[in-house]
Amino acid sequence: MQILDIIEKKKQGFELSKEEIDYFVSGYTENRLPDYQISALLMAICLQSMTARETADLTAAMLNSGERMDLSKIQGITCDKHSTGGVGDKTTLALTPMVVACGARVAKMSGRGLGHTGGTLDKLEAIKGFNVQMSEEAFLNQVNTLGLAIIGQSKNLVPADKKLYALRDVTATVQSIPLIASSIMSKKLACGSDTILLDVKYGKGAFMPTPQKALELAEAMLDIGKHFHKDVRALISNMNEPLGFAIGNALEVKEAVETLKGKGPKDFLELCLCAGSQMLQQAKLAKDDTTARAMLLEVIENGKALDKLLDMVALQGGDSNQLKHVELLPQAAYTIDIPAKQTGYIHEIHALALGKLAMRLGAGRIRLEDNIDPAVGIVLHKKCADYVCEGETLATIHTQKKLSKEWLADFYAAYSIQSTAISKTPLVYKIIM
Repeated sequence: MQILDIIEKKKQGFELSKEEIDYFVSGYTENRLPDYQISALLMAICLQSMTARETADLTAAMLNSGERMDLSKIQGITCDKHSTGGVGDKTTLALTPMVVACGARVAKMSGRGLGHTGGTLDKLEAIKGFNVQMSEEAFLNQVNTLGLAIIGQSKNLVPADKKLYALRDVTATVQSIPLIASSIMSKKLACGSDTILLDVKYGKGAFMPTPQKALELAEAMLDIGKHFHKDVRALISNMNEPLGFAIGNALEVKEAVETLKGKGPKDFLELCLCAGSQMLQQAKLAKDDTTARAMLLEVIENGKALDKLLDMVALQGGDSNQLKHVELLPQAAYTIDIPAKQTGYIHEIHALALGKLAMRLGAGRIRLEDNIDPAVGIVLHKKCADYVCEGETLATIHTQKKLSKEWLADFYAAYSIQSTAISKTPLVYKIIM
């Protein structure tokens, strides 16, 4: 078998066999095939796409390149969720304690953020002492006793994806649905949970620009789930504006805590209820959406959801007192209110632009080795469709230094304020299963 023949075959638009896919994945992972040849093949895949069968075989090849988590020692159905990423997306911090307080089991491996937002691990590490590393035995024991543990991904989990993603990132081959779907699903399948809920986002702050493209990606991932006999469901959700009000690690932890107290932003709570409802049905704990939502709202009202988060933080070495008294979380040197320059209705808040502005404050990283400042970020006061008066505060900036004129100009450019009223776009476009 020759890699040149495989490249030529895909360049011509033909289907690759399982053996050919296994050959190039194992060959590249084991350093037997060079970057330049795999780059050519990735570009051919981007241009010619892959069938559902090819995508499933690619997922399997990447899945088989490394270790898998064995969750068989956990009692009951184990649940996992994955978001394709966005600005202000702190969903895991609130959603997982909610579903666990209702009886679910969540054994979650999360990653760090790269680019305009922090990842789940970065947000949790804003809490003093929180440990994202633990032995497999301790991880499984915590899920069995508490119902919830969130840790970093093993270095040996899907090494093929790590190599292929790094190459895609520098060869303009990231935006391919088969490549995105196999990348996400190989990692989720390797984590070993019985059920997977996917939050596939679209819009200006997401990988997928439109709900139709997000739906295409979600359906590709559900096809992979069916191939592996997994219960996989998906939400298609709007990321044209940031989720909730807070952007930045400690600020998002605070907002998650407020949500578990019943005082969070309406859009963020709604996403948690939609996602949590599906997860409880996947775990066979609720028969329908109405029952599941009632269960989730009850554990917020009676404080059991917040208790689950506090217990997880304490068990993983974190200072849970910072969540009981959120003013103890990292604080920036300055808080600066940004006033509106005109009166009208907010037609657009460009999520990606605000995410990049938060990164420039130190809330995100350009390279994985970069340090994140947990204290900095942006807290919105107004969202899309809201009415704002000239001089009224649009957002409060948490920063360690004074804001430059360039930063402020870019902030205002992220907003579109017009005289005509608009309707709020629904947060969840569709649920598929």
